[in-house]
Amino acid sequence: MTARKTLALRPNPSGPVPRTAMVMAAGLGKRMRPLTATRPKPLVEVAGKPLIDHVFDRLCAAGVKRAVVNVHYLADALEAHLARCRCGIDIVISDERAQLMETGGGLVQARALIGDEPFLTVNSDNLWVDGPVDAIRQLAAAWDADGMDALLLMVPLARAHCHGGLGDFHLDPAGRITGRRKPGRPAPFVWTGVQILSPRLIVDWPQGPFSTNIFWDRAIAAGRAYGIVHSGLWFDVGTPAAIARTEAILADG
Repeated sequence: MTARKTLALRPNPSGPVPRTAMVMAAGLGKRMRPLTATRPKPLVEVAGKPLIDHVFDRLCAAGVKRAVVNVHYLADALEAHLARCRCGIDIVISDERAQLMETGGGLVQARALIGDEPFLTVNSDNLWVDGPVDAIRQLAAAWDADGMDALLLMVPLARAHCHGGLGDFHLDPAGRITGRRKPGRPAPFVWTGVQILSPRLIVDWPQGPFSTNIFWDRAIAAGRAYGIVHSGLWFDVGTPAAIARTEAILADG
């Protein structure tokens, strides 16, 4: 246990950025209505460009080479937009038109497309601005393939812009996730929607749609789930009201 803590605290500046990212883009976007009546949520514009373009800007800057994107709601529009993408990243579609699989089920359905190396997952409805270091490269530098199954990018609850929740996780001094928020009580860290996962975590899944929480709970119980704290800005762009608030904060620099 001690060795694992030491590894978690020792970033590797040359740690390779995952080659592949899974971009979660299949949701219904109900909280973003009426803007999502005619477009999928990843195509809602914030600060002059669709949310999913902000994601691809970050992936490209970090050096990610390949992205698996799941689609469901208004999938044709999203696929057409991605076909015009000139970001230099190879984009592969995981088609969930027949059934929305949720986050965990989406990973399972895309498992063969993702490959057998540690991979990045990014939610398409969160927007972040890098701090002194690139957040994805920061994750890659902290990743320990032997001691971790999940490494989540976190933001302190007090800096979770436009986020209406009470936090998600507790971390110990070494960055290990020690537990989730308890009912009625806040937790100090919010998951940003960005993480690195090991493919070995994606096993023994239930049938049909399910949440990534199943995989996280296993990793937490085994002491193999960690978090690092994002040093830049992060926005939970989940509602129309959050768009204006996000743009105002970004405009202030």
